Amino acid sequence: MNKLQKLFLWIYLFAASSLLLSCTAGPTTVESDAASESPEEVPITQSTTTETAITPAERVVALTSLSADLTATLDADRLVGIPGSRLVAQDSRFADIPTVSEGRTEPDLEEIIELQPDLVVGAKGFHDKALERLSELDIPVLTAEIDSWESLRSFTTELATRLEADASPLIDRYEACLASPPTEETSALVLVSRQPILAPNKNSWAGDFLAQLNVQNLAADLQGESEFDGYVTLSAEKVLEADPDSIFIVDTGEDLLGQLKGEPFWSQLKATQTGNVFSFDYFGLVNPGSLASIEETCAQLKG
Repeated sequence: MNKLQKLFLWIYLFAASSLLLSCTAGPTTVESDAASESPEEVPITQSTTTETAITPAERVVALTSLSADLTATLDADRLVGIPGSRLVAQDSRFADIPTVSEGRTEPDLEEIIELQPDLVVGAKGFHDKALERLSELDIPVLTAEIDSWESLRSFTTELATRLEADASPLIDRYEACLASPPTEETSALVLVSRQPILAPNKNSWAGDFLAQLNVQNLAADLQGESEFDGYVTLSAEKVLEADPDSIFIVDTGEDLLGQLKGEPFWSQLKATQTGNVFSFDYFGLVNPGSLASIEETCAQLKG
C-alpha cells in the first residue's frame, strides 16, 4: 500500500468517526463503512515471499480483503483468519472465520499466532512490520502490491501455487472481464480528491485499468510533485486544458462531485456540459478490493 492509499484509509476512518460509518477518498478521502475498513483495501503491484523454497500452505491468514477473497475462491478450507473489512463483512463465506484486524489498527499478532498459520498474506507498505515480526517467528509470509492487471495475475498465480490450487479459473475471469473492450476510444480523467486535485497516471491500478479497456487516460503520462506513487496533482488550468470526454469521480462518501461542482472551472468542461460525469466506487477502480468489485468496475467502464 502506497502513501496515497494509506491516506485514503486514514481519511475514511476520520469521516467514519464523525458521520457514523461514513467515509472518504483521495488525499482526504477513504470509503464508506470505513470504521470496519482494513488497510488491505488498497492497490497492490507484485508479490514476494520471504522464502526461497515454496511450502504448501494449509492454514492461511489473509490481512487484505482481496487476498481473503482469492484464498476463499481457490480453496476456502485453508482460510483461517481474515481482516476487518466492509467487503469481507458483506460476504457470507467469511461469517465464521476469526477476524485478526480492525480498521487502522495493527493486526493482532497474538491472535494470528494462535491460529497456527503456515502462511500470512499482507499488503506491502502497510503490513510490513507485522509480516517482518511473523517472519522472525518462522511463519511464512506473502507480501503483495498490486498496481496493474499483470501484477494481479502474478499474485494470483503465486497464491494458487502456495495453496496447491489451480489459478486458471481466476485468470479466465480476469480475461473475461477485460474481453471485448469498447472499440471507440474516449478520453477521461479520474479524480480522487479536490484539495489537491489528484488523478492517477499510468503507474497505478486505476491507470492500468483504463488502458486495458481502451479508455485514454489524459493523466497517463503526467509526472508531478505529488508524493503519492501513481498519482499526480492537477491544477484547475490543467484540467481545463485536458478537457476530457468523460470524468470519473471516485465515490468515498465525501461528496467529491458536490465539492467539484462548486469550483469555477467545473461548468466549463466538455464532460460536465454533456453529462459525461460518472461516479465509481473506491473499490474496483482505485483499489482492487475483491473479485466482485473488479468485475463491477469492468462492467461499468464497458457500459
